[in-house]
Amino acid sequence: MLGSFTLTHDGVAVALGVDARRVVAYLAVHRRPQPLATLAADLWAGVESGAALRLLDEALADVDVPGLLVVDTLAGTVVLDSLVSVDLDEAMALVRLIPEVAAHEVADTTLLRADVLPSWTAPWIAVERERFRQLRLNALEDLSLRYSAGGDHEQAVALARIAVNAAPSRENARRALIEAHLAQGDLAAAIAEYDDYQELLRSSVGGPVGSGLDVLFPPSPAWPVVRGFRPTAPRSAVALPGLRAVRTPGSRRLVAGGSIPSGR
Repeated sequence: MLGSFTLTHDGVAVALGVDARRVVAYLAVHRRPQPLATLAADLWAGVESGAALRLLDEALADVDVPGLLVVDTLAGTVVLDSLVSVDLDEAMALVRLIPEVAAHEVADTTLLRADVLPSWTAPWIAVERERFRQLRLNALEDLSLRYSAGGDHEQAVALARIAVNAAPSRENARRALIEAHLAQGDLAAAIAEYDDYQELLRSSVGGPVGSGLDVLFPPSPAWPVVRGFRPTAPRSAVALPGLRAVRTPGSRRLVAGGSIPSGR
């Protein structure tokens, strides 16, 4: 479920038809018994109920994997067998465990590096994907801050970087990465992240903006000096749909105190 849909049985990949795959994915996200009528309505939205139920029956028949599904004909429900292992369940268990991870312990966060079926567009999966996305990003940010406090700066930076890569415009992720760099003593890298974030916001809204990250860099005459030693690197413009960033000749991006002036 994380990254892409894969079903294995006894270590062998199982190929399913499109509708059968959708049924199994839905049940992997909703682990409680699902009424057949509700399942059919969600998977075939806009289709007449009788026709949707027939499509569901065909999809269930196509799931020819022993022990995968439990169909209760009397109750009119279906559910994945409780013995079926789902990576999303394991990831959620890890999210719940994160607050108990000590600052000196290295947690395996592999399960927190991918979204739920990112290429699927159905409304029912979009809701679950966004819910898990927020949970995993919060967990990565919190763990990064605790590693910073515990002195494991390399891990702190790495985890915060994962969160930033997943959500470049997310302020909390940038804050975690900037604070990890500051705790590491890498002021130039922290300022670089701040500048990248400000440039992303300007590209999105087409003008100067403020953010909660401004307080991380109190006014200091040292900022232009530090920035002056940063190597320049090519940048990619990032813009929201329908908006275009315009940068006029002679405009400046870096000033003392972290304020961002408009181009002139």
